[in-house]
Amino acid sequence: MKEKYTFQIKEFLIFGIKQARAAIFAGSFFVLLFLSNHIPLFGFARYDFLFLAAIGIQIILYVTKLETKDEVKVIFLFHIIGLVLELYKTNPAIGSWSYPEAGFFKIATVPLYSGFMYAAIGSYISQAWKVFKLEFVNYRHYVLSVLLCFLIYLNFFTNHFVYDFRVFLIIAVFILFWQTKVYFTVTEAKYSMPLPVSFILIAFFVWVAENISTYFGAWQYPNQIHEWTAVSTQKITSWFLMVIISFIIVAYLKHFKKDILKKS
Repeated sequence: MKEKYTFQIKEFLIFGIKQARAAIFAGSFFVLLFLSNHIPLFGFARYDFLFLAAIGIQIILYVTKLETKDEVKVIFLFHIIGLVLELYKTNPAIGSWSYPEAGFFKIATVPLYSGFMYAAIGSYISQAWKVFKLEFVNYRHYVLSVLLCFLIYLNFFTNHFVYDFRVFLIIAVFILFWQTKVYFTVTEAKYSMPLPVSFILIAFFVWVAENISTYFGAWQYPNQIHEWTAVSTQKITSWFLMVIISFIIVAYLKHFKKDILKKS
């Protein structure tokens, strides 16, 4: 019995360490977000400091081989995907949120560091895939999942002037992936859970991170301009769908590369 509890405690501790390893980019970024309010920035605007710091983190992770060239490419792709969405959502005609501080590294009103917040999700999924040796059972619908990814991204743009299809998209996610299980290894034993459950868990923790980010002024929602308030729990559904996009892109790229390696 004692050995069983010792093993479980060991597994839990190593699980936490590996989670921190998978979230190394996101964690480093949020530490800098906090510090940027408390350390001298040598004349840099805070948004510019965060952008340059995010690039610096990427360089360090790549040089130390904590990230591979392919993983850096994934982060760059997510940065572009996120930046395009940011440009649309912060447009005065839409006004979903805003970036009130000044900065040089901006496109329109969007600071370039904002794309790294989306890249952090893709980085986490890509790293977790590696450190937990993720395996998937009954994940066969590659074409349908890519189509779903496109429809989810499209809905983030169209929901302001046509019907918001997020409920139907979430239902589609559960239909498509409910039989899919993800297996992960902590040390030796394998554990599993339904894939949609992992999406929900990631979305919840991203929402927690979003609350921390807005509290430290990373961006503002309209109801936070005069005084900070917690981000609505409805945003969890938005992050759930964004996690789907991130997962499908990472899964597709890894599957695509695997096929190429098999053929070479």
